[in-house]
Amino acid sequence: MVQLAIATGVIVLATGLFLAPLSAQLDDQAMRRALAIAQTTAAEPRLDDALESSRPSRHGPVQNEAERIRAATGAEYVVIMDKRGVRWSHTDPDEIGRHVSTDPSAALSGQEVMQIDEGTLGRSARGKVPLRDERGKVVGAVSVGIAYESVQERLLSTVPQLLAYAGGTLVVGALAAYLVARRLQRRTHDLAFSDISALLVEREAMLHGIREGFLALDKNGRIRLMNDEAQRLLDLRAEDTGRPLDVALPPGRTTDVLAGRVSGADLLAVSGHRVLVANRMPTDDGGAVVTLRDRTELERLGRELDGTRGLIDALRAQDHEHANRLHTLLGLLELGLHEEAVDFVTQAVGVHRATAEQVTERIHDPLLAALLVGKATVATERGASLSISPRTHLPDRLVDPHSLVTILGNLVDNALDATSSERDAQLEVEVRTEGGTAIVRVSDNGPGVPEERRAEIFTEGWTTKEPPRHGQRGIGLALVRRLAERYGGSAEVGERPGGGAAFTVTVPDALSEELSGARGTTPREAATETRAPGRPEARTHLLEDNTEAGR
Repeated sequence: MVQLAIATGVIVLATGLFLAPLSAQLDDQAMRRALAIAQTTAAEPRLDDALESSRPSRHGPVQNEAERIRAATGAEYVVIMDKRGVRWSHTDPDEIGRHVSTDPSAALSGQEVMQIDEGTLGRSARGKVPLRDERGKVVGAVSVGIAYESVQERLLSTVPQLLAYAGGTLVVGALAAYLVARRLQRRTHDLAFSDISALLVEREAMLHGIREGFLALDKNGRIRLMNDEAQRLLDLRAEDTGRPLDVALPPGRTTDVLAGRVSGADLLAVSGHRVLVANRMPTDDGGAVVTLRDRTELERLGRELDGTRGLIDALRAQDHEHANRLHTLLGLLELGLHEEAVDFVTQAVGVHRATAEQVTERIHDPLLAALLVGKATVATERGASLSISPRTHLPDRLVDPHSLVTILGNLVDNALDATSSERDAQLEVEVRTEGGTAIVRVSDNGPGVPEERRAEIFTEGWTTKEPPRHGQRGIGLALVRRLAERYGGSAEVGERPGGGAAFTVTVPDALSEELSGARGTTPREAATETRAPGRPEARTHLLEDNTEAGR
């Protein structure tokens, strides 16, 4: 209806704008026609002589000539006057001999006049010219009138035709408006403008309120829309809207997943230090909508759950072993073999104490030391041997120990999984520093990594294992590489001498410039003698808990 009203208004306006100049044009044409008839009449050679040789009368030569010209041209009147303004001819013979009703001075002074004026015969378009003799002297004037009703009739006669054209145009406009309205209704799903406005407001509130990332792409892969959570998860800016996805994001699996080059549901991707789950849904216009969920915390809790289950299994095995040792000790005491009982207890305690002391003597950071003590216990219960390289030495002045804990924990877990089928599984851990750079190396005697697969083993989602119950695999090594690259380092895999795999991770600027107050002491000694600045007390408790579990 709005389109139809606009079309009608435009047609009415166009018709009015056409009629206004048409009326003025018809008036001008009528005046010019009257002037032309007057000029032709004034050019008659006998009129000037008749004015000088006769008197004005009903049947005089001037009246007869004027009526002949009027009948031949269709003019309303042809009036010939002398220099005094007295009529010598007129349509009404009674007016002959009388003075003209309008001022003839302009024509009698030698000027030609065109005008719309009111006279004895009503309103008319007039043309007045001077009448000259053979010497060019003005002896009178000729006034010709065209009935104004004829001009109006010409104007009115064009209106029906014009309205017909306007009506046809209006019909075409109405049909076009109907088709456009139907198309708009289909495109907007029959929603009114108020409904669309309300939906837009609700969409903005929903997009910026939900805790899932939302990204809309057009058919050319440009970012059409994104909410605040998507900007946070992908480290994007509001200025990236409208830019191609491959330009706004660095190359990698995350970009491939969002662009649709990797297909599937609940695809894993790593953006910075975050673990994301992405789902991509194509739209009818060739674009796509991508939703992102941050499962970094869930992935961390899942890994902690796996570690806890492993520790529980280890404690269950230790409990069984501890019961056997108690039975053995009880039997020795009942048999009175007290010296053998003492030797048995000393040997059992010494093995585990030696493992903890071997770690804490070389790893002075409590978090990493506690991690290795716990992993050594788990490895023992899984039938693997975890040893510390003689080159291992790490002072207690790490800038970000939690990142190294993540790196080392993931590498050891992967090594334990890789050697699970080996009868004599062996793992070696080396953590050392070169200047301010920390180097973490974990090697095992498992099947190793083929050279052609080494480039993709650090890709998100790549794995050769069955997924755990809490989620998916293929994240650990990707996080290791991202953490290393975050500090400007690298992560690589090579072949261990004698067979197996060796993972090496370098982390530049891992050590702080200031030395800890516990430099050169073990974590247990540092906990009792002094505290490193900024080290939470819970870290020492974690070490003690893991050390006691090892013992």
